[in-house]
Amino acid sequence: MSLFINEAWAEGAAGAAQAQGGGWEGLIPLLILFVIFYFLLIRPQQKKVKEHKALVESLKKGDEVVTYGGIVGKIRDLDDNFIDMEIADGIVVKVERQQVARLLPKGTLKGKAAE
Repeated sequence: MSLFINEAWAEGAAGAAQAQGGGWEGLIPLLILFVIFYFLLIRPQQKKVKEHKALVESLKKGDEVVTYGGIVGKIRDLDDNFIDMEIADGIVVKVERQQVARLLPKGTLKGKAAE
């Protein structure tokens, strides 16, 4: 009928049933991808958050700590949200409790910060 356009013929019922059959098979790669993301990204991040929360809750007077900003000092006083940290003789700064990155071993600051 037309010179340049091929006519399109509808596919029969057998071909349509074959195309519809791959529902679950299409979800398997997505599920595998989610499992990989869970074990490589989500789970380690949740573990790290839990460890940091335990660290922040365990802080006490006299602990030597490092903040995320790199400030090193000894805790002189603390409340629910903030800590007073002595970074040198007579110099006390107030730092948000959540900004403590890690706890240093006792005696690390001996001679460098007020004791």
